[in-house]
Amino acid sequence: MRRNKKERQQLLIETIKQNPFVTDEELAEKYSVSVQTIRLDRLELSIPELRERIKNVAEKKFSDEIRALPLDEIIGEVIDLNLDDNAISILDIKKEHVFKRNGIARGHHLFAQANSLAVAVMNDELALTAKASISFTRSVKENERVVAKAKVKSVDHTNDRSVVEVRSYVGNELVFKGEFEMYRS
Repeated sequence: MRRNKKERQQLLIETIKQNPFVTDEELAEKYSVSVQTIRLDRLELSIPELRERIKNVAEKKFSDEIRALPLDEIIGEVIDLNLDDNAISILDIKKEHVFKRNGIARGHHLFAQANSLAVAVMNDELALTAKASISFTRSVKENERVVAKAKVKSVDHTNDRSVVEVRSYVGNELVFKGEFEMYRS
C-alpha cells in the first residue's frame, strides 16, 4: 500500500525510533518505495544513515560502561548493554568475513562476535572465557546482518564465574547459539 510522503515520513520516524538499526533497504521494502526515496526522506528529516546511528549510539552510551575490554576490541557493534544482565551487538557480514568459493561466513567471526559480547556484558575489569559450548544452526552469507543477544544466566561470586547465553540471528532466524562460562576477577 503506497502512502503519501507525510504519512510515510511519520511511519519512517516511528520505525527508526523503535529499531534504530533498520536498513534503508528494509525500510524501502516495508513501505514499497525505492531506497533512494528512503534516503531522501531521512535527509529531509535529518535522520543519519545507519552506520552513523550505530556509531553514535555505541560511542555515547557504552564507551564508559564497558569495563572488561575496550569498545574497539568488540567484534560487531554494541547497540544495547546492561552490565551483568544483557547486551546486543550487530555484525554486517562482508566480503572479508566469508569464504571466497561459496560466500558463507567463516564460523570464527560469529564465535568472535558472541564471545566478545559475553565478555563485554561482564561488570568486571577482567573477564575471560573459561569454557564455551556452541552450535551453528544455519550458514550465514555475505551481506547478511547478524544480531547477537547475550543474556547473563547466572553469577557465582564464590567461584568468580558467570554463565552467559548468546543467541545470534539473521532476521528472526537463529544462526548461532552458545553458552559461555566466564571467569571474572
